[in-house]
Amino acid sequence: MDERGAVRAAVGAQQASDVTEITLLSSDACHLCHDARLAIEEIGEMFPIRIREIDMATPEGRLILERFRPPMPPAVLIDGELFSFGRLSRKKLVRYLERAA
Repeated sequence: MDERGAVRAAVGAQQASDVTEITLLSSDACHLCHDARLAIEEIGEMFPIRIREIDMATPEGRLILERFRPPMPPAVLIDGELFSFGRLSRKKLVRYLERAA
């Protein structure tokens, strides 16, 4: 398996075409990570999403960090691709999910 395949496996493959996989790469001492988690959970009530949170300190988290190199936490991946890092824009995420619906 190549590096991209390993990252996709670490992030998790989308299991259903109508469900968007959102991965939150976070750190314990990160207030922006907590805010992003709450925002994703709230938005998840409006759209069919699957949320997965991965700690940056785990082997899986480090693999994702190596691949995407976000400059600051949290990193948000959608269907295995980097969507944002730092403060999550709720409006940007909602617009993305509306287009994907």
